Amino acid sequence: MDNFDVAVIGSGPGGYVAAIRCAQLGMKTAIIEKYSTLGGTCLNVGCIPSKALLDSSEHFHNAAHNFAEHGIEINAPQVDLNKMIERKQKVVDQTCDGVKFLMDKNKITVFEGLGSFVDDHTLAIQKKDGEEKISAKNIIIATGSKPTELPFAKFDKERIISSTEALKLPEVPKHLVVIGAGIIGLELGSVYARLGAEVTVVEYLDRAIPTFDGAMSKEITKSLKKLGLKFNFSHKVSDVSRDGEKVIITATNKKDEEVKIEGDYCLVAVGRSAYTEGLGLDKVALKTDERGKIAVNDQLQTEKSHIYAIGDVIKGAMLAHKAEEEGVFVAESLAGQKPHIDYDLIPGVVYTWPEVASVGKTEEQLKEAKVAYKSGSFPFRALGRARASGDIDGLVKILADKETDEILGFHVIGPRAADLVAEGVVAMEYRASAEDIARMSHAHPTFAEAIKEAALAATENRALHV
Repeated sequence: MDNFDVAVIGSGPGGYVAAIRCAQLGMKTAIIEKYSTLGGTCLNVGCIPSKALLDSSEHFHNAAHNFAEHGIEINAPQVDLNKMIERKQKVVDQTCDGVKFLMDKNKITVFEGLGSFVDDHTLAIQKKDGEEKISAKNIIIATGSKPTELPFAKFDKERIISSTEALKLPEVPKHLVVIGAGIIGLELGSVYARLGAEVTVVEYLDRAIPTFDGAMSKEITKSLKKLGLKFNFSHKVSDVSRDGEKVIITATNKKDEEVKIEGDYCLVAVGRSAYTEGLGLDKVALKTDERGKIAVNDQLQTEKSHIYAIGDVIKGAMLAHKAEEEGVFVAESLAGQKPHIDYDLIPGVVYTWPEVASVGKTEEQLKEAKVAYKSGSFPFRALGRARASGDIDGLVKILADKETDEILGFHVIGPRAADLVAEGVVAMEYRASAEDIARMSHAHPTFAEAIKEAALAATENRALHV
């Protein structure tokens, strides 16, 4: 039986990054993955493939609707969905092969099979050709999550689908009904709306992306309505049934009236659930909470101090980059270093167009906590760079402490928001003030100028270009 310093169960962004960092720090490391490709949900059926389809569909949408404005005349473009999905798969394969390369480069032993606990230091790996056991001084659980299934909307993987099936549909839906106006629902709804589908979003709460700042919710709803998405907020879905190629969604609105919506596909995008099935947690006396997550302390240790858990399987936002930070944190802790993670500074992103990205506190959170704050915002339509590219929807919003001017929240909806938010993360990591950003030179013409202007607006309403 092979013995390792560290064994990682799961090869998603948290797991494979943890394995790499452990190996870099001189530990003999193994990683166990039940699927034939590395990379977990993110690389195979999540972040990477969805972004590939988002980009392809955006190219088509621009060709169909925006090229003429730029003086580019073309014949009406046609959608080849099979080609789009083929390209998406090529991107996925290249990315997963890259992870395999990194495992080989760092001399990490890869086991393909379902890993489960035998005892505190022994793992069984159920492979196609039998079982193998390994032992490890330390074990990191990084098994991720899976799409949440509603009790009255079981996935049939044909017409009632999760995000996994939505990434490889055989056709563009005539009418796609999306249950859930969170990140996944809006991103995949955008893909098919751009390709010509009618898209209706049904959301239990009263706004889209409800965990983001209210200004972001309002702006993304306006933008996506222009794309053609229809929103039914404050609707509680009670039933999803299938009649041949039709799917009927039954919901109740805020007036307690029954509403029926009929489509040919229904995407259930109400979140994700921690995945621990088959892990054998009972063999090491570890339990999950009411949400199926494994409890950990501030050092990401479970009740067994040598067993760690990271990523979607523990508390906190289900984000690939959060899992990566936790993987590095555990590896460096095992090496005796003193790493840190500030969970308030993990950015969240929605890859629609315009993109949405936020870090820190929302205005609603500051109000609830009774924190005295000031707010400054700046619209992209006032920027020369945005007008030049035609990306005029959205704004930058900066929230700062009323007394100290320290930045407390940084929110962007607009072109390349996913990249722009990094400036906010850096600023807040070093506890910068709005005045600090306002005093920094930003290249002209750029989208980033909106950040400087929003910071100026938050400091005595000094924005220059509005």
